[in-house]
Amino acid sequence: MAKPRATLGIDLHLEPSGPGLRRGLTDTLREAVRTGRLAPDTRLPSSRSLAADLGIARNTVAESYADLVAEGWLTARQGSGTRVADRAVPPQPDRPAPHHREPGRAAYNLVPGTPDLASFPRAEWLKAARRALTAAPNDALGYGDARGRIELRTALADYLSRARGVRADPDRILVCSGFAHGLKLLAEVLHTRGLRTLAVESYGLDLHWDLVERAGLRTLPLPFDTHGTLPEALDGAGSDDLPATRAVLLTPAHQFPMGVALRPSRRAAVVDWARRTGGLILEDDYDGEFRYDRQPVGALQDLDPDHVVYLGTASKSLAPGLRLAWMVLPPSLVPDVMRHAGGSATGVLEQLTLAEFLTSGAYDRHVRAARLRYRRRRDDLVAALAERAPDVRATGIAAGLHAVLRLPPGTEQPVVRAATWQGVAVHGLSRYRHPAARAQHLDAMVVGYGTPPDHAWTGTLDALCRALP
Repeated sequence: MAKPRATLGIDLHLEPSGPGLRRGLTDTLREAVRTGRLAPDTRLPSSRSLAADLGIARNTVAESYADLVAEGWLTARQGSGTRVADRAVPPQPDRPAPHHREPGRAAYNLVPGTPDLASFPRAEWLKAARRALTAAPNDALGYGDARGRIELRTALADYLSRARGVRADPDRILVCSGFAHGLKLLAEVLHTRGLRTLAVESYGLDLHWDLVERAGLRTLPLPFDTHGTLPEALDGAGSDDLPATRAVLLTPAHQFPMGVALRPSRRAAVVDWARRTGGLILEDDYDGEFRYDRQPVGALQDLDPDHVVYLGTASKSLAPGLRLAWMVLPPSLVPDVMRHAGGSATGVLEQLTLAEFLTSGAYDRHVRAARLRYRRRRDDLVAALAERAPDVRATGIAAGLHAVLRLPPGTEQPVVRAATWQGVAVHGLSRYRHPAARAQHLDAMVVGYGTPPDHAWTGTLDALCRALP
């Protein structure tokens, strides 16, 4: 009786072609080895298995293997099976050789937006993954709730209440695959509800503005002063300067990229606007855990959960590659967002692992350690500027993973070019200014000091200082 195909060994995709089966199979295997599609030391299926998969005689496969062994493309040893011989594989033109820097790629990375990925807690994450998978019920591996696994939503509700002051109910939490995914869903819902404009901050990410505009909403930048965004201008919406809007996107705990926290009076003003007009505040709390000089600023959502959507992410605290973020929705918004969300956009195993990471205390331990590490880097940056570039002042440094370095007027672009010559990837502040913003132009650089790995930090800081005036 023939064995089922699933038990016959490894899968090998081959499409023999040519004047005969033996020659066609031999040519196809030789080409796969020659081009590197079959890597050296790859163990090939037995002649019986491959013959069954291809629907040909076993002798045809055995003879083809023997031909390629004789030519040196394959090796065959008793007990080791048939393997690809160790031969030099020609480099692929579209793949850079490993461990070599691509031409033009900066040696030092100070672009904000990511944490130190080398510090990801691999061992603790693996332990949490094992515990979570062992304890998971079988139905956890099914399609499940489109809001995400209840284990994670419950863990998030507890953590956000304790650490960020968010009033969260697991039923109102939606797990999404990143902040951009959550923002896209919200923009689509707002457009469906008839909104055509979204107020934003004068400084932010063009990626977010573009995403919102692709959903059919126009972005309108709010005025900005030395203390940050002026949400009071929403009361004047409907004028020529600021057309009417009923939704606003803010980073109140730590404005990106300027780094200031929204003042209490301005927090109260934007919440009052939302209550009076039925407006909606989208709160981006992208790095709320990283406050250095005083207690973290609590979430704006606590002031009015019925008019604020709280958006958080693991991208800065852990790693963006996890694709884990969350929204805490007002009750009135849950049905509409769920209709647009469809199925869960994040893998179940990652959700269960994060839930275990949170409930076991491993997340708190990791954040505390990371907070100390990033604070030391911030202090190193400030000290280096004082010693080597006294005309450059670091601002927005009370929290987060980046700083704004204020430069003498007219020097932003020359300094960015000088940094490029030093092998430093860094962005000027103008890159983050909304095209329609009327805020005063400032010359500055946005330095993501959380990005470099620990072993590269000193060299990165030296290279940056060489580029500064």
